[in-house]
Amino acid sequence: MRASRLFHPAKLIKTTTAIQRVPRVRRAPQGESMPTALFSNAAGTRSYSLYVPPHHTMRGMPLLVMLHGCKQDPEDFAAGTRMNRLADELGFAVVYPAQSARANVSGCWNWFQPVHQRREGEPSLIAGITREVVTRYGFDAGRIYVAGFSAGGAMAAVMVNAYPELYAAVGIHSGLGYAAASDVSSAFAAMRGKGARNASTTEIPLIVFHGDGDTTVHPSNGEHATTGTLETVEKGHANGRAYTRTLRNAEGRAVLEHWLVHGAGHAWSGGSAHGTYADPKGPDASREMLRFFAQS
Repeated sequence: MRASRLFHPAKLIKTTTAIQRVPRVRRAPQGESMPTALFSNAAGTRSYSLYVPPHHTMRGMPLLVMLHGCKQDPEDFAAGTRMNRLADELGFAVVYPAQSARANVSGCWNWFQPVHQRREGEPSLIAGITREVVTRYGFDAGRIYVAGFSAGGAMAAVMVNAYPELYAAVGIHSGLGYAAASDVSSAFAAMRGKGARNASTTEIPLIVFHGDGDTTVHPSNGEHATTGTLETVEKGHANGRAYTRTLRNAEGRAVLEHWLVHGAGHAWSGGSAHGTYADPKGPDASREMLRFFAQS
């Protein structure tokens, strides 16, 4: 049964539109080629867009899987995060799976449904897309990372728990922890900062960004519990916003890096106004995630 039929349509619309309320903005042309393809398995079919930077050797290149939020699409998400520009600079490929409007009326990943919190449903489609592009283009299977925003951030948490063998590190921006909800009512509770959260079963390195002014997904959802020793708490300023950065290490490697961006709302920190849900102010979340991934 498709996700859009699991709940009463009015409830589903209310849930998904509450996650992100900002209207779509017009995007400036980026001049970037992102071919689109389809992937299908028993869970359904999803499209995806792939960006491979020119002037870099494709074989052995790292891969980043980027999961958009509600009411976004791959082109919008690429524009707002500027991830393709960084791919040109640093030499990695980016794949953007796209949610289907038939699966969710607002284009949200269905992170709050139990069927999509394990190795089936939407996680199997995202994992299938990941494996397909790695095999087809010869990317480095040991350097695959996944990141997402809002509902996409919550799904990124699902991916590293459902497929810990596939991803080397994860980035969550303005999202929720693994299995933070199991239905519509618990999704609302989790987004308000109430109820269960952070039930991760993996120790895959994690970097988190969240604005302390986020009224869509409560910033307490960024407080992911991990093992490890608290190493440093750093306060600073970047690009017009203050932040608090907390780091935890275990056995000589970083296991958690948490950025709380003060005064920021439900938007990608240090992003581009050419995309939705992107705040040009604050630390550059895209660049910091890539630094963290490279060190993991």
